[in-house]
Amino acid sequence: QVQLVESGGGLVQAGASLRLSCTASGRTFSTYRMGWFRQAPGKEREFVASITWRSEATYYADSVKGRFTVSKDNAKNTVYLQMNSLKPEDTAVYSCAASPVATRAYDYWGQGTQVTVSS
Repeated sequence: QVQLVESGGGLVQAGASLRLSCTASGRTFSTYRMGWFRQAPGKEREFVASITWRSEATYYADSVKGRFTVSKDNAKNTVYLQMNSLKPEDTAVYSCAASPVATRAYDYWGQGTQVTVSS
């Protein structure tokens, strides 16, 4: 199985930037895709961005396209979410998730890191 740990959240002003990190351990060789999700109080969890581990294909939600960039460091088994031009509506708990080759579903999740953007 895969264990995921996020870090890098914090409190920033609108327009600022943050970079979130998600470090994976365990059966990382079987990982097909790493994704970022977020959930604000009273709202459903929503997809933010993803990257395939081998091909580095990326996908973004329309709400963050052009502002957020997902990337990875193979040597560190870490995926990043660079968030620029942050808006108050970006405030949420951000979680990373791993999708194994076997299921192509997000079976493993981190504990989440809080991002708060003030106006």
